[in-house]
Order: sequence, then C-alpha cells, then structure tokens
Amino acid sequence: MPSFRVNNLALWLDEPESLLTKKAAEKLGVKPADLVQVRVVRSVLDARKKNSPRYIHTVEVELATGKLPKTVPPDVSEVEPLPPPALPVKRVPKQRPIIVGMGPAGLFCALELAQRGVKSILLDRGRDVIERRKDVAKLMRDGTLSPESNMSFGEGGAGAYTDGKLSTRINHPSVRRVIETFAKYGAPDRILVQGKPHIGSDLLPFAVERMRKDLQEMGVEVLFETRVEDLCSRDGVCTGVKLADGRELHSDRVILVPGNSARELFERFAADERVFIEPKPFALGFRAEHPQALINAIQYGEKTAAESKLPPADYKLAENLSVDGDVRGVFSFCMCPGGVVVPTPTEEGMQCTNGMSNSHRNSKYANAGLVVSVSVEDYAREGFTGPLAGIAFQRHWEKQAYQLGGGKYFAPAQSIPDYLAGTLTKKPEGTSYRPGLAHVDLNRLFPAWLTSSLKQAIKAFDRRMKGFITDEGLLLGIEARTSTPLRITRNEQLQSVSMKGLYPGGEGCGYAGGIVSSGIDGLRIAEQICAELS
Repeated sequence: MPSFRVNNLALWLDEPESLLTKKAAEKLGVKPADLVQVRVVRSVLDARKKNSPRYIHTVEVELATGKLPKTVPPDVSEVEPLPPPALPVKRVPKQRPIIVGMGPAGLFCALELAQRGVKSILLDRGRDVIERRKDVAKLMRDGTLSPESNMSFGEGGAGAYTDGKLSTRINHPSVRRVIETFAKYGAPDRILVQGKPHIGSDLLPFAVERMRKDLQEMGVEVLFETRVEDLCSRDGVCTGVKLADGRELHSDRVILVPGNSARELFERFAADERVFIEPKPFALGFRAEHPQALINAIQYGEKTAAESKLPPADYKLAENLSVDGDVRGVFSFCMCPGGVVVPTPTEEGMQCTNGMSNSHRNSKYANAGLVVSVSVEDYAREGFTGPLAGIAFQRHWEKQAYQLGGGKYFAPAQSIPDYLAGTLTKKPEGTSYRPGLAHVDLNRLFPAWLTSSLKQAIKAFDRRMKGFITDEGLLLGIEARTSTPLRITRNEQLQSVSMKGLYPGGEGCGYAGGIVSSGIDGLRIAEQICAELS
C-alpha cells in the first residue's frame, strides 16, 4: 500500500487530534475512509503569533489499495522504504576495538559494532551513571568536586545529567535511529514525535544504564573508573592505550571519544606531537536565568500563558554584531525551560555552569547560555597560542570566575540591568543554582570586546522579547564548555591524520555538538570499521 508523509497540518489548541485524518485526506485529495492508517511523526508548537498558539503536525499515512492522491502538493512526499539491516562483518578482528569514553559517541559506536558482530572494550574514567548521581549531588550540596566523576565524566557523558535534549541542527538519516534507540531503552515515547525531543535528567540516566547492560549482554566489556593516560603507538600506528594504573590495553583500533573536558589527555597528546591537534573556535559567556512565568508571558502572550496548559516556553536568540570592526555571533545556547542551573567544573579552582531540566520541566525558573563566538585569533589576542590555546583561554576565565565567586563553586552573579549599567544595586534573589550565588560585578570578567558584544546583544534580545531585561533576570558565571576549542584532525577514513588506527570523534575531538550528533558520529566510526572488516 502506498505511504505518504504529509507536512504542515495545523491544529488550534481546542481542536482534537482526530481532525488530522480529515485534514490529511483533504490535502491529498482523497476521502478520509481511503486512509488505512494515520500516524503522527512530528509535532511542533507554533507560538509566533501571541495569544494564538497552535501545533503543526507531520503525519505518515497509508492509502488503501488502488487509492492514490490526485495531485501531490509540495509539502507531501512519498515515504521511502526502510533500508535493509546491516549484515555482520565478514572478518572478526583478533583484537577488540577499544572505545575511550562512554558518552553518546562511545555508546552508539559500541552498539553498532556489537550488532555487526564486533565486540569492543568500552571504558570511562568516571563511575556508572547511577553512582554518578551521588557525586553530582555532593557537588551541588556542599561544593565538593570529584575530578573523576562529576557532571562531565562518567557513563552517559556530559549530557546524562544536563538535560537529555535530542534536538539537533544536522540533517542526517541516523537522527531518527538515535532517537528511536533512546525510546527503546526506556526514554518516553513522546520523543518520537516532539519537534524538540527532550528526555530529562531524571529519566535519561536509566535509559543509558539499560543500553549499557544490553551491550554487556552482547559481549561488550565495560570498564568504569579506568582513566586513559596516553596512547601506545609504534611507527605512527596506534597499538592501544596506557591506563593511569600502569596497565596497557592493546588493540589495532582505538576509538577516541572522551568528551570536551578531557583536558589532561589532550595535553598529553600535544606534549609529544604524535597526535595532530589544531585549535578551533568555541563560544563563551554566562547563564541567564528568569522566572519561567515571565518567559511564558513573553512568548505566549499574557492571556494564553495564564489560561492554557501549554508546555513551559523556550526561546532561541541570535545576533550578528559588529564590535570594533569584528562581526561576532552572540546567541542563546542549551535553553532549559522549567530547569535549573548547575555547576559543571572538572578541575579544582575553576568555575563553570550549565543548565538542565527534568522530564516534567516543572522548575519555576528558565535558563539558557548567552554566549559570544570566540575565534582562534581571539586566543592569540589574549596571549594564548598553540594547538591548546583554546583550553588555556577557557581555564583562564574559569579561574577568574571561581575567584570572583569566592570559592566553593559559588556562581558570581548579577541582575541583567545592573550588568548593563555596571552597578550593584539589586542583590540576586530567586535562583535554582546551588551551592549558591556571590553578588559581584560581572563586568570584571572577560575582555572588553566580549563584554561589549554581550551587552549589545542583550539589548537586541530585549527588543525581540520585551521584558528580557528585568531585575528578575540574572546572569550567572560562567558558560565555558559550549564545545571543545580544538580538533584532532582525521582523514576520510575517520582516522587521525598522524596516527593510523586512532579514530577521533564525538564532541570532545571536535566532530559533534550535543547528544544526537555525537551518537551519529559514533555510528559513523563503527560503520567505517565494519567496512574495513568486510
């Protein structure tokens, strides 16, 4: 039976979903009875018109035998058949591939390899995802940091306890596969149709745990609290990894996906130049936090926000501004409606933050990163050069933020109007952040060009979202881990250009940004290895 994907079917809030059958039939020019099956595959809230929000749906429909649309409108397409399942490799390697890092890139790489008959060794410097919760809680409760198990290190990677957003800007056929995999392992089914899929930091860890247990049942060896200190190599070929406890694990294929906070490892690579690293841009700024009710009123309109049962509103802001002759992008990052701001340091004496929210997004606050693009030339302007210039730049400002906050991972904070004015009139109150806030002038952080860019952008954001600048709005320091500021260069076979058998990938090595794109990069590396074995 022919199947079609029908886009742009709008329903007002008071219209039942059952109307989608009629609307799809009308668009196809057939009778509703001719549709054998109607399945919602995407649903996006359109709140651009204040006080008149609606949902825009995409559905897949099956037509009865012999029934075809009279015409096919531009926003209707025939559904492509699913590709056949990948076959097992023809040659199982003598040595198991070693996967360094158990974030989404590592987990999805191990999964694809296992499904194709290749059993890997999967290791992480941190603890399993459930035990990590204790270390995360201790950091938030009393400012005690575990350098090996925290918001960034451990099973599930940095995303496991910072929200579980599955939205992505990339257009890749494996996007759907990543989302369906998380649903298979226990994430809520709603992520299959949400325009901006979100699992929640309360549910994602359990999905990660189920995925790992399934990998173990398929024969994958999993090692926690196992930190890689260096690579083993001979004549430009990777032969395994050296562990912090002195052991060596040998393999002719090492998949390097350690996340963007594995600074000591990148430093080790740069020290002897066996692994080619180049600096790349990233973005730096603050976390902005507002009452969620305020963001709802701004985005939905006060009447709708007060009367409807819409989900907590989000926002996405971006400006390209000219500052001292340079054009810079300033944008919101990782917006968390109904969320909390959390500390995300991995090194003592350094302060950085991120945002997260649980599956219900029921916090009374909303937060997002407000960050400025930083170039490689900017690193040099501030006195940082070489392949790890970006890491040195990050560390410098994280140290400054820690000192400004007074220690114990208190976040330096200021109201948005005071930041713009350079004053300290209103003490920050009403925040989700623990361990706590230090009321300081954030103008003491960052170079003048970055501060000027951020201030101009905040004023522009307020013109688009009237009320964004308010005494209830806070800036918290700092947002410094938006992405990795380096790239381990690889060739068309996804191997390091300077070390054969080393497959750098994921967000940490500069090839992804977020859970979905990292998972897809892990799949790509696994597919490349399987192609070599076939």
